[in-house]
Amino acid sequence: MKNYTRLLQTFLFVFFLSGSDTVLSAQTFDNPGDYISAINNARSEMDQSYLAYMSAVAHSGRARKVEKMRQQTLESITNCKYKISDIPYYKGDNSLRQSSISYVDLCYKVFNDDYGHIVNMEEVAEQSVDEMEAYLLLREKTNEKIDEASAKMQKSVEDFAAKYNVTLVHNESELEKNMGIASDLTNYHDQVFIVFFKCNWEDGQITDAINKSNLNNIEQARNALLMYANEGLKTLESDSLSNFKGDHSLAKACQKALSFYKQTAENDIPKLTDFFLKQENFNKIKKSFDAKPESSRTKADVDTYNKAVNDANAAVNIYNQTNDRINAARTEEIQNWNDTEKSFLDAHMPYYKK
Repeated sequence: MKNYTRLLQTFLFVFFLSGSDTVLSAQTFDNPGDYISAINNARSEMDQSYLAYMSAVAHSGRARKVEKMRQQTLESITNCKYKISDIPYYKGDNSLRQSSISYVDLCYKVFNDDYGHIVNMEEVAEQSVDEMEAYLLLREKTNEKIDEASAKMQKSVEDFAAKYNVTLVHNESELEKNMGIASDLTNYHDQVFIVFFKCNWEDGQITDAINKSNLNNIEQARNALLMYANEGLKTLESDSLSNFKGDHSLAKACQKALSFYKQTAENDIPKLTDFFLKQENFNKIKKSFDAKPESSRTKADVDTYNKAVNDANAAVNIYNQTNDRINAARTEEIQNWNDTEKSFLDAHMPYYKK
């Protein structure tokens, strides 16, 4: 009865992009503008490797599948540091060079430690709503760490340029544009995804409880499912989640799935629990009925027993019909979500190969 959704895990953060600033000044090696360009260009391999990795993760659906590319990106970051270290001070001024080295060191630490931890959390994240929320929060905080470092690096460039009277003109590169799209896309996807995951998880808890005939757990999970479905449907109506750049497909697929979960929790699960209650009642009546010698059974005893039999048989039929319908609808909704999610990401996530 239980179905699991494919979990798409993408890792996104924004590097300070090489080549995003052009310099309006005479181009000589001793010129401060030329020095800024040399520092920026040293990071180009790192930026390209990162975007290639990010694109591969998004389109493959699992970071672990492309773990080799993460190791290659770490090598690119190391090479980037070597290139920057080979650049001499600018007229005794080491400020921009050191800021860039510090930034690259932080990128390496985040990509090696933080994102290594994120990769290892993929499987654990699927084990509960709390684990999934912790997983997504870790990704968010890791991205914020890089964003802050990127802003600090940009400030170092601007300070250096101001100090040496260099005019910077920002020209958005294709790489920078794609990374911006990827960052926005992942932020949107994760917000919609957690709405879907909460309901999908509680639906799975209901299935486990039904398989164990645990009425208390069924009711507890049913109430949680109904709460998540109602909250999620309201959340998806917000302007920030109703669409991504005019594309409503992911939100609509999530709304459709949540409507199924809401219907299941409100109307279908009570029909399944009714079976267990009537089965329990039948067992009690049968035990009492069988304990009496046939000669001692009254017409009322027989009528009560026969009614319990009829009620139990009717409940079995309703249970089977309802269960079959839920299973079929669940399979359809999860398949629709998975297909829509893949199409959505394929349509909006930039494809990039180094």
